[in-house]
Amino acid sequence: MKTKSNLPHYISQKQLVSSIKLWLAEDIGDGDHTTLATINANKKGKAQLIIKENGILAGVYLARLIAKEVSKSLKINELIADGTKVKKGDVAFTVEGNEQAILMAERLLLNCLQRMSGIATKTNYLTSLCSGTSAKLLDTRKTTPGMRILEKWAVKIGGGENHRIGLYDMILIKDNHVDYCGGITNAIKHANDYLKTKKKNLKIEIEVRTLAELKEVMAYGKVHRILLDNFTPQEIKNAVKIVNGKYITEASGGITEKNIRAYAKTGVDYISSGALTHNIKSIDMSLKAFK
Repeated sequence: MKTKSNLPHYISQKQLVSSIKLWLAEDIGDGDHTTLATINANKKGKAQLIIKENGILAGVYLARLIAKEVSKSLKINELIADGTKVKKGDVAFTVEGNEQAILMAERLLLNCLQRMSGIATKTNYLTSLCSGTSAKLLDTRKTTPGMRILEKWAVKIGGGENHRIGLYDMILIKDNHVDYCGGITNAIKHANDYLKTKKKNLKIEIEVRTLAELKEVMAYGKVHRILLDNFTPQEIKNAVKIVNGKYITEASGGITEKNIRAYAKTGVDYISSGALTHNIKSIDMSLKAFK
């Protein structure tokens, strides 16, 4: 089996390889001296990635790129594809080649796959709680610095959707922007004027904290999406009726696995959750030598 590239549009393979080089440099420095001291430089061996708890697998395609970057001698035989449910005892892939290279790649492979699989597993679970509704699950910018592309990629593998990737690809007017700018209408006006002046084509989303702020947005318009922050499910339902399909709606704040279905059933278009990427338990795995 050879999984095809499942890279989302915001990740280029060139960008990913550049990141892998940095991660390897961080770990290896001037050499893996334990491995260099104990393992014959010409010896070849095998290892297998063993799953130690149930979840959704994510990062197999990345593992191929990491292995190739460490040494062209390393060959990965993929047994389970990204996005697949796995259980304790499953073998996701085997790797064969120079034993020194296998050991140098081991920790980076595990770190990436464990975290990505944890995020994909959490995303898959929360998405399942929204089944039968029209609500889609979104991530946020609450990501680990330097790992954002992997964490958002894992959300996609787990069945969720990506919100903006950074500060550059969307205008999201939040509460502090509104307060600094002197109100909802001022903030929306300035955002539209800015886009016109800079000749940029970006979507505008605005956060509202009350139904009064929502009504002000509805009166002024000139946005694409409305973020309903820290509303109760009943308040979301009322807000969705007010919007009446004119704008995309998003719910955020105080949403947990215990109440996410109640929010999903309100008719809101999206539910965003920072917990998808910043409050995650990695899936336990190990890379073990075998004959």
